[in-house]
Amino acid sequence: MKSQFVKLLVLSVIGLFVFTVSGPAMAADTIKLGVAGPHSGDLASYGIPTIKAAELVVKKVNAGGGVLGKQVELLVEDDVCKPEVATNTATKLISNKVDIVLGHICSGATKAALGIYKDSNIIAMSPSATNPGLTQSGDYPNFYRTIASDDAQARLEVDFALDVLKLKKIAVLHDKGDYGKGLAEFAKGFLEADSRGEVVLYEGITPGAVDYSAVVSKIKRSGAEAVIFGGYHPEASKIVTQMRKKKMKTAFVSDDGVKDDTFIKVAGQYAEGVYATGPKDLSSNAMYNEAVEEHRKAYGEDPGAFYPQAYAATLALLNAIEKAGSTDYDALRKALQTNDVDTPLGKIRFDEKGDATGVGFSVYVVKNGKYVEVK
Repeated sequence: MKSQFVKLLVLSVIGLFVFTVSGPAMAADTIKLGVAGPHSGDLASYGIPTIKAAELVVKKVNAGGGVLGKQVELLVEDDVCKPEVATNTATKLISNKVDIVLGHICSGATKAALGIYKDSNIIAMSPSATNPGLTQSGDYPNFYRTIASDDAQARLEVDFALDVLKLKKIAVLHDKGDYGKGLAEFAKGFLEADSRGEVVLYEGITPGAVDYSAVVSKIKRSGAEAVIFGGYHPEASKIVTQMRKKKMKTAFVSDDGVKDDTFIKVAGQYAEGVYATGPKDLSSNAMYNEAVEEHRKAYGEDPGAFYPQAYAATLALLNAIEKAGSTDYDALRKALQTNDVDTPLGKIRFDEKGDATGVGFSVYVVKNGKYVEVK
């Protein structure tokens, strides 16, 4: 009996030893790339294209031998674009031994997660989080992005309203979030410093409300010739619809949170003539066209919002690991800031704050049910 017990004990110890050794060894045989963003809910149309971009890049990279001789493994986590969920998402990715993160998508969620990644020396790169403070504050040296920031976006929107549309009285609205309010504050500041424009209304709205008739009435009473809105498409589509139903011809100028086909689908006919800023048109870039064609072949449809920025970010992250020769935090930061990488956005590298060089915004208008660049 004692002999059998000893044998069982020895076998158990051996089994535990094998499990303990083989577990981390197997984990070390792959490079774990986390993909975090809204993959469900109202803003899923912003997050799902990033998953698809990562899948396509990783498939090609793995077919070519991987990175540093290792296959890349995707760990996909949904944050629903909410800061309180994003902290859990980041914690889960850290607990699953992620090496590097593609995400998050929304600025508020990104900000909530970055401190967690920073404490674990994990680099995160977003294709879409545009809040200026994420890079310019210096608080998050572990953060990089492949999109320009909201101060540039707000500047473009203000200049477009004043110089191109030749409008003076502007209502500035926002959704009270890190992204929308941050952009609106920049727009308000630019307008107040410019004698050509006047802020006739500055208002925060409640996200997720069904009825925005009260703020629409305020816009009408203010005599605003244009609205500059900082926020996302669910709220923008409702405001625009209610404005147009009241026969208001007030111009509506918004941001890359609204430049999405979902806005057009929801607002329908009322979306016509709405302006929104978004990443520059890339149709003259051969690598961009190849990436779009890859998406069509793989998924049977055109890619969605921030797909080229996510594709570029995935390439940049994996290239940095290759150049650094490891996933070491300091080595990755150095690699990102000292090496150019060819992407669908063009050739990019990152400055010491984490912003990509050579990226910017254009103005688009909804025309015949599609966003087209304003030339």
